[in-house]
Amino acid sequence: MSYTFGPGPMTPAVRAIVFANIGVYVAMLVLPAALVGTLGLSPEAVLTQGFVWQLGTHLFLHGDVFHVLFNMLSVWMFGVDLERRWGTQAFVKYYAVVGIGAGVCMVLVSVLPFEATLSTYYATTIGASGAVYGLLMAWGLIFPHRTILLFGVFPLTARVFVLIMGAIAFTQAVSAGGGGTVAHLAHLGGLAVGWWYLKTPIRKTPAPPRPSHLRRVH
Repeated sequence: MSYTFGPGPMTPAVRAIVFANIGVYVAMLVLPAALVGTLGLSPEAVLTQGFVWQLGTHLFLHGDVFHVLFNMLSVWMFGVDLERRWGTQAFVKYYAVVGIGAGVCMVLVSVLPFEATLSTYYATTIGASGAVYGLLMAWGLIFPHRTILLFGVFPLTARVFVLIMGAIAFTQAVSAGGGGTVAHLAHLGGLAVGWWYLKTPIRKTPAPPRPSHLRRVH
């Protein structure tokens, strides 16, 4: 059995997402506090100050170079196949839904009447991880028999890989109790919103685009 690395050249939307995230990261090197305070996701700011744009803008901020590179590598690995299958418009819509949906999940969890979630209410979340986990969910559902190397060593089918990553995110979210530096709740939110979007009857999986050279015959 042979393995190849990655899905090939970046598609248009994936390229735009990657370049936008890298560009914002470079800007953060100059104005980190201002950008995080304005664009990072703070449930307290969303609910009391009306900073609703943070539900989407937090996806473009990252804490360090490894954070942004890992997330953009994941967007490339899982997003290219999805954009090729769905088309750019449907892919961008899905990316926005799972990314913003993960942010909404963070806000909803932060107002639950539990002491463990209090830190989430006042914390600021940054990073595209919620959207990345949404892409992972779609990739596992649509290409369930694709092979991926866990930790670069153990070959697993995409379906099993998604189950393992979901289990890890769940156990880490529970053990962290809403705290910690990694927004495991956003990971879970991205997975859950992705599954909902693709599985509910009114949100069917986008069909592959029809080749432009085909013509309808009446």
